[in-house]
Parts: sequence; C-alpha cells; structure tokens
Amino acid sequence: MIKFVLEFVIDMNVFGEKWTFTSFGESHGAAIGGVLDGVPAGLHIDFDMIRAELARRAGKKPTEVSLDFYRGFTGVSSRAQNEPDEVEWLSGVLDGVTLGTPIAFIIHNKDARPEDYEFLKHNYRVGHADKVYELKYGIRDHRGGGRASARETAARVVAGCIAKQTLRLKGISIRASLIQVGAETDPAKFADTIAAYQKDGDSIGGIIECRINGLPAGTGEPIFDKLQAHLAFAIMSINACKGFEYGTGFGGVTQPGSAINAISGGIAGGISDGTEVIFRCVFKPTPSTPKAGVKGRHDACVAVRAVPVVEAMTALCLVQFL
Repeated sequence: MIKFVLEFVIDMNVFGEKWTFTSFGESHGAAIGGVLDGVPAGLHIDFDMIRAELARRAGKKPTEVSLDFYRGFTGVSSRAQNEPDEVEWLSGVLDGVTLGTPIAFIIHNKDARPEDYEFLKHNYRVGHADKVYELKYGIRDHRGGGRASARETAARVVAGCIAKQTLRLKGISIRASLIQVGAETDPAKFADTIAAYQKDGDSIGGIIECRINGLPAGTGEPIFDKLQAHLAFAIMSINACKGFEYGTGFGGVTQPGSAINAISGGIAGGISDGTEVIFRCVFKPTPSTPKAGVKGRHDACVAVRAVPVVEAMTALCLVQFL
C-alpha cells in the first residue's frame, strides 16, 4: 500500500512517457523547476527564446499583432511583473548543448510573499483547490495555493521551449493566440475590456486558439491514443482551463453535416491528416478578486498569460509522438 501511494505521488507530477517532464516546487516556496529526460544529445538550446517565452508568460512583452493590447500590461498581477524568472541550469547542458542526460533547472522565487496568505491557514477560497487538497492529503500549502498555483506554469514554459526547439528541427511550428475575452472578439478592444473588469475589482475569462503546422500525416493512433485526446489531456492540465475543442468543436452542433463534414481541424479518426491542426481552449475568470473579498496578487484575465503555456504543453505532447 505504501509503495502504491509513493508511486502515485511521483507519477502525478510527471508528464510524458518517452520524453518526460517532471515539475516541482510551490508558489511561495524557495523555487520551482523541472527535470527533462529523453531529450536527445546535441540539441543547441536557444536561451534567448526561453527568456522571451518566460517574459511572454509574465505579460511583460507583446509578441505579435493580435497581442498588441499588452501595453505594459493591464490586468497582469504585480508578482508576474516583478518576478525575474531567471533559469538556473543544474545538469544535462554543457556550453548550451544538451548531453542526452537528464536536464534539471530551477527558477528561484524572488518575489514570494507568503505572509500575504496567512489568512488562508484557516480559510478556503471558493473556486480554488484549497479544500480538496486538504481533504485528499490531510495537509495543504496555504501560501497562494502551493502546487495548485499558476506560478508552476513557468517551469512548463521552460520545458516546452526545449520541446518546441526539438520540433522546429522537424519543421513543426506551434502558435497560439488569444481570440476572445469575455464576449469580445476584437483584439484591439481586449485591453479595455480587461481594464473595465479590473477597475470593478473583478475578472473575466478568455479563449485561446492554437495552430500546429508541419505536423506529418499519421501522427496519433486510433481508439485510445488519438491525437486530440492527448492534446486535450495536456491542455486540460493547465490551471483554470475549463474546456477543449478542435475542428468545428461545440459550434458544429448547430450546423448540418453537409456544411461542416470537410472541416477536420487537421485530425480524422484520431490521426493527423497533414493539414494545419487547430484547437481552442477556454480559461475561466479567476475567482480570486477584490470584489469576491479575496486578498492577494491576481490577474484580471488569466487567459492572457496562458498563451505561451498552451504552446508549451502542446509541444510537450507532440514530442511524445515523434
């Protein structure tokens, strides 16, 4: 029984089987980080790309026209803007080249403020994992949610960048973008929409679309190993993600088959068809808001900073097949 419990605890923090990523650390602990195993030797790591992607996750820098609403940015938590997110490489890399051995890295939490969450020692936040963590384990880290905090996604971005660089060598690109904030679909109005909710002490959700190009036909397996099933598993593991669709998705239910039967989203029968793979995912509004009486440093729209995390988890999923 003890052996089973230990194995379960270890496995729940590991993503992948052939190309594994192990995540560790808590939001207001000393550091977060990860271990990558299965990365081939000889890969030249693009450290500038990793720094840029971490900055993108922190909402510090616009990266494309559709994300021009950053402006410095409206709605991003002060912690995200203050954390330097500097990666310290512990093993598996020599002079910027992978050795084929496990790659270990850490990101020190330099703007952690555990004292801000003392009130949560004896209180549960509605809409968060506070209560269920304690029900399951008999103990929880009340400091900003511990492992359940979105702070953990910074480690995913680092691991995902290395996966993206591996895929890039095979001509595969992944690009996600925010396509909707609340009911607003005009990217030029996203910033004002988020600012209005922030001014009111509230939050709003959003939808992210991801496009995969260059994925060879035949990726994925029928029945239980379908490509979309693996993508959904990866994306739904991201904090605050509440839904996944590909191709026509939920919108297809209102259309006759004659109108949509040629729209595959790049996948048929669980196998890629060689065309662009398109999927979308929805992120809920954070329940931690001043209007809800919750203290802390929170985003007015978590979907904004989830864009590079979606790309990272997509890359970590795809390297398993290739």
